[in-house]
Amino acid sequence: MKAVYFDRHGGPEVLMLGDLPAPAIGPGLVRIAVRAASVNHIDIFLRRGLPGIKIELPHIPGCDASGVVSEVGEGVTGLKTGDRVLMNPSLTCGKCEFCQRGDVSMCIRFRLVGEHTNGTQCEQIVLPAENAIPFPDSLSFEDAASVPLVFVTAWRMLITRGRLRAGEDVLIHGAAAGVGIACIQIAKVAGARVLAVASSEEKLELCRSLGADVLLHGEKEDVVRRVRELTGRRGVDVVVDYVGKATWQKSLQCLSRGGRLVTCGATTGYNPEEDLRHVFYRQLEVIGSTMGSRNELMAPLKLIFEGRMRPVVGAVYDLADTAEAHRRMEARQSLGKIVIKVS
Repeated sequence: MKAVYFDRHGGPEVLMLGDLPAPAIGPGLVRIAVRAASVNHIDIFLRRGLPGIKIELPHIPGCDASGVVSEVGEGVTGLKTGDRVLMNPSLTCGKCEFCQRGDVSMCIRFRLVGEHTNGTQCEQIVLPAENAIPFPDSLSFEDAASVPLVFVTAWRMLITRGRLRAGEDVLIHGAAAGVGIACIQIAKVAGARVLAVASSEEKLELCRSLGADVLLHGEKEDVVRRVRELTGRRGVDVVVDYVGKATWQKSLQCLSRGGRLVTCGATTGYNPEEDLRHVFYRQLEVIGSTMGSRNELMAPLKLIFEGRMRPVVGAVYDLADTAEAHRRMEARQSLGKIVIKVS
């Protein structure tokens, strides 16, 4: 099969397009002919090389995909060849204490497609049947491929872990990126007021179109001062910060007493400075979140299928141009998700 892969770490130039063996199918598995796959920050990090994470080379990047079921393994029910499906990228053991209580993203054997296994930027993938989710014809393959990782992450972070409630204020850093786009829409469905931070007027306009109530230009405005003005010096109830080092201290300062800072990543660095007095004196919560369960994916998918939320695709590249897609993400040039059209 045709696949994008790298056999050494480095910049986008290490990505190659070539022929690799197609994955084997077995009982309980389905083969999917990939139509589209999206690009996420984890693809960039893995391509560059992450300390402490060793991946088998050559490696195919990509955590999200949509396509058509082309083969079903023995014992598979509920799916048939020709079904249009998107994928849940989480692979879990189903047996450990965390899986048994429903916290599958804490599974002691948790694996992410595209990180711990070969990924989706290729012509064929093989998955457990329960990871293939049918989607309606109203959604394009490109839109469907842009959804799973960011929407399951946003739902668990805001709703399950962050306990966002109607009437609360939520500040979202990087609001025009994939997770931010999902967070805006989920927060509005939950009944919260959304303060969106982005780095350009064009990105802020996208946030406005998705329902953000307050737009803050992170490059031109003093976000902490503006948040205090907008909330009568109270601060917001929840801050979403997956930017990390560049915004962390500001995030703590923007919170109300008893506020919650939720994070699922650190795209600008994982070692920020932190004044712990903000945490203990104002009794703040710092809450980590990673991926989510099938139910935490199905909840936003239902709203998307009903037309109450929508994926945002900012750019589509052919498989042969995957390196350019990586460059676009690294340059922070895209409004919305970057998607690779495979076939």
